[in-house]
Amino acid sequence: MSTAPSAPEANSRICLAVRAAQVPPSATAALDARAKALIAQGVDVINLTSGEPAFPTVEPATRAALDAVATGFIRYTPAAGIPELRSAAAEFINRHGTAYEAGQVVITAGAKQALHHAFTALVEPGDEILVPAPHWVSYPHLAALAGGTLVPVQPARDSGLKVGADQLRAAVTDRTRVLLLNNPANPSGVVYDRTELAALVQVAIDHDLAVISDEICDHWVFGDAEHVSVAALGPEAAERTLTVGGVSKTFAMTGWRIGWVAAPAQVAQAITAIQSHTASAPSSISQRAALGALTADLTTELEHRRRELDDRRLTTVKALAGIPGMEVDGTPDGAFFLLADVTGTYGRTLAGRTITSAADFAELLLAEANVAVVPGADFAAPNHVRVSYTVPPDRLREALTRLAAFADALAA
Repeated sequence: MSTAPSAPEANSRICLAVRAAQVPPSATAALDARAKALIAQGVDVINLTSGEPAFPTVEPATRAALDAVATGFIRYTPAAGIPELRSAAAEFINRHGTAYEAGQVVITAGAKQALHHAFTALVEPGDEILVPAPHWVSYPHLAALAGGTLVPVQPARDSGLKVGADQLRAAVTDRTRVLLLNNPANPSGVVYDRTELAALVQVAIDHDLAVISDEICDHWVFGDAEHVSVAALGPEAAERTLTVGGVSKTFAMTGWRIGWVAAPAQVAQAITAIQSHTASAPSSISQRAALGALTADLTTELEHRRRELDDRRLTTVKALAGIPGMEVDGTPDGAFFLLADVTGTYGRTLAGRTITSAADFAELLLAEANVAVVPGADFAAPNHVRVSYTVPPDRLREALTRLAAFADALAA
């Protein structure tokens, strides 16, 4: 009597490619998901891990999306995005003094996809990408997926978490292909001024490197800080720069997934071809939503939001200055994050657990105080935690109160 063969173990015949097997999930996304899971269970967690502003999507975007559905704008669009959105995005980018034309802009499913396409277009296997550290968690994995290697350049001690041109120049090798800049910076919130940025870009010019400039948080600068776009630093900078941005942060449209990359025409054409074989094009409805946001007069609304977020920034910086064992590193003049050095808590204990790393600090803080922050190892800042201050003011004040009580409860 014959018997049916036993079922093979799940995935027993599937061997992952190295590039897939070695890429971990996003640390920030994982912590955000963990905090949200606890909240769903009824735990009063205050989530300071988020990379999105806690404002509603601007109303013109929502109205434009509804109109798109109502009028049947639900089909494929050109691979590079609808022409009117490419034009509006170019105008939006050019408010910083750049000179992009619509044909140089490719609309993508978020700025992260724009970065992926940029790396795919520029990086050959074995190429190196220089980036000032601390840096965003996804950069090394985006580089690896394109066959490249991210090379973090650490800031000097007491530099305010800013990398200088001499440090950058010393890191250049014969395999260096790209300089990756992020200004305002995630996770630190530091903002490079025009002189500092020009010095870094001059290294790229001298060594004939392409520049990818991640400017997704360009709207969120505070105090006397000014956002400077790399491609506005002169013709030599513009001809080698890819500017990445999108509507997620400025217009509170993270879930709509619309970003862009603006680049010299030849590069934009290559990225369009790449996108045509991957996503085909971003969502037609989301493109219309983004167009609604970019073409509405939102000056007053956006300035009001910036002032609100600035108040939260100042509240957070002031509170952390008074918490033993935590020290804000750098000057967080932009984005909506800051980095706090927590080495002052190392060796201290609570609930039978001893803090020996920023990861320990974050885990214990979540377990004992129900406040979620991101440990900095994946940002190339292993002794820091990233704090996002985008939550509503009352929740932010409560989180800071809990942080202070947590620090006071730590025993030597």
